[in-house]
Amino acid sequence: MSDNKLVYSTETGRIKDTPPSEQIPETDGIVRIRRETKGRKGKGATCISGLGLPEKELKELAKALKKRSGTGGSVKDYVIEMQGDQRELAKAFLEQKGFTVKLAGG
Repeated sequence: MSDNKLVYSTETGRIKDTPPSEQIPETDGIVRIRRETKGRKGKGATCISGLGLPEKELKELAKALKKRSGTGGSVKDYVIEMQGDQRELAKAFLEQKGFTVKLAGG
């Protein structure tokens, strides 16, 4: 079965696949920092959401945060996840960068 996808046109030449544009989730301008243990075998993790940044900038910010705290972490679905309870450190760091920050959850 053929895909019927246009790959060449006599008018314009080779047609390149354009990747879909990055869809950054809508935010209300407030960065929320929460501590989660669910699905982590009781180990705590700090989750930072609502930054409203593209993936590349989010990874750079996560790298700086992890370096500052001395812990590991990752970026998943536009949420920065850091190992351990790093809420106060992350709040101070993000406020220094100019973000409006709220500590969410208990």
